[in-house]
Amino acid sequence: MRMSHHFGETLRAAPGDADVVGHQLLLRAGYIRPLAAGIFSYLPLGLRAMRNIEAIIRQEIEAIGGQEVSMPVVHPAEVWRETGRWQEIGEEMARFKDRAGRDMALAMTHEEVVADLVRREVHSYRQLPMLIYQIQTKFRDERRPRAGLIRVREFTMKDSYSLDADDEGLATQYARHLEAYHRIFQRVGLPNVIAVCSDTGMMGGKIAHEFMYLTEIGEDTLALCDACGASANLQVASFRKPAAVPEALRPLEKVATPGTTSIESLAAFLGVPAERTAKAVFFTASLPDPEPKAAGASRDALLMALVRGDMDVNETKLANASGARSLRPATEAEIRAAGAVPGYASPIGMDRANAIVVIDDLVAASPNLVSGANEEGFHYLNVNAGRDYAPDATADIASAWEGAPCLECGAPLRLVRGVEVGNIFQLGTRYTEAMGATFLDAEGQARPVVMGSYGIGIGRLLACLAEAHHDDRGLTLPAAVAPHSVHLVRLCDKDPQVEAAAEELYAALIEAGVDALYDDRDAMAGVKFADADLIGIPLRVTVSARALKAGGAELKRRAETETRIVPLNEVMEVVSRQ
Repeated sequence: MRMSHHFGETLRAAPGDADVVGHQLLLRAGYIRPLAAGIFSYLPLGLRAMRNIEAIIRQEIEAIGGQEVSMPVVHPAEVWRETGRWQEIGEEMARFKDRAGRDMALAMTHEEVVADLVRREVHSYRQLPMLIYQIQTKFRDERRPRAGLIRVREFTMKDSYSLDADDEGLATQYARHLEAYHRIFQRVGLPNVIAVCSDTGMMGGKIAHEFMYLTEIGEDTLALCDACGASANLQVASFRKPAAVPEALRPLEKVATPGTTSIESLAAFLGVPAERTAKAVFFTASLPDPEPKAAGASRDALLMALVRGDMDVNETKLANASGARSLRPATEAEIRAAGAVPGYASPIGMDRANAIVVIDDLVAASPNLVSGANEEGFHYLNVNAGRDYAPDATADIASAWEGAPCLECGAPLRLVRGVEVGNIFQLGTRYTEAMGATFLDAEGQARPVVMGSYGIGIGRLLACLAEAHHDDRGLTLPAAVAPHSVHLVRLCDKDPQVEAAAEELYAALIEAGVDALYDDRDAMAGVKFADADLIGIPLRVTVSARALKAGGAELKRRAETETRIVPLNEVMEVVSRQ
């Protein structure tokens, strides 16, 4: 490709709203351009890099038996209604009606479509196991797109789906994906990727892992144990809780505690440790409407979460325990409407008509805690779950912290940030049972196909590579991903010999099938070299009068500072070894 006709300019500075370095460089180098919040165009350089990533993914998924398909990006509501997710998923699903008034949706994932295909195409256990995959556009109406391609609304994803006769087969395909994903991230050159246990979320199923690129720009927090290797997303991370000390239940006693609206002030006033108190945290929960009038319909309820005073509430665990679709902090007015008093709240005396109380399992096991009296300036001593109030649910809803004891070995946990670049789910029969996707086993009995789902975000992977591979001059993408193999630069010396040598070398590269970007523009040497560094192609070959006089062309690797002269008749040999 000649840069004189290349579509997409380099920028001297990134737009002011580009808040991470990788995004800034992808914009400045002319890889991507924004159209709207979380929606991007991929220019030739960006698309070529994406295609290189996709080629590696195809090779690895097909190496474990994957067959490529292509499924629609527009789905009829009926298949989503069959699994219940049409009603369960909220505003992140983009819904619309076609001209006939039928409910439709833009694909945010394809489990329902796969299950529909399976019930049409799979009939016998002899056809199983199978693995299908696609690389397809999806849309999720994210509330807060951020960091360029890190969190978008429209995105390209590789999603594969395993089909098995039983859980043992699913476990085998799941393990193969685990290994294939590690190979993919190694081949594209993304460092510091680990697999951690994760929340199954809207996908359902019992087991899930996320592949996390460890980076400070990550929006996920991970809990890692360096002693035994345990790892999990903080959303689901468990930790070793102290055993509650058993003691006789003492009578409930109201005491004056003026000005003690925080656990710290309460503990100091009463002279008790924070672990002897109960912390009440209020949310407004969006719950599925038992009689929905529209897709995604929900009702709001006040949700009180109780953890021990020395701990914090984990919102993901709480949402799972309560069945909430989403949570937001409750307002003071919402708290008071249920008869609770902010800073002095507990379940005792609350109006529970439209309120849910979920308590941590350690609170349930801890006797004689200090808790609010729902009266300004007063707390209760000796509050006991079960005797003094009945929770709606008891679960592990406490969040791990830096140094919390590992559930497996008791060593201190380390918290780090990460970006999710892939995920795998053991779905089981969650979708096939709902949609009647069955096969006949060896005894002639109909059984639901056992499914797994496995995703990699292509654009997000490119964004993480830009974060991992850059310097103060621009991108330094690995050769496996870079949009071209060679950046050929002709300096504008107005010298016919230079032009002829550069053109001849470019023609030889093209004939040999080498992906070359040829800077044939009438621009200063400094501009060309700056653009070459910014774009980040692994090898730069410069043809100039000075290089020819020195005996050939100047070669420079993007990641190095030194240059060397190689005879023109040896350039192709050097390039072929890249």
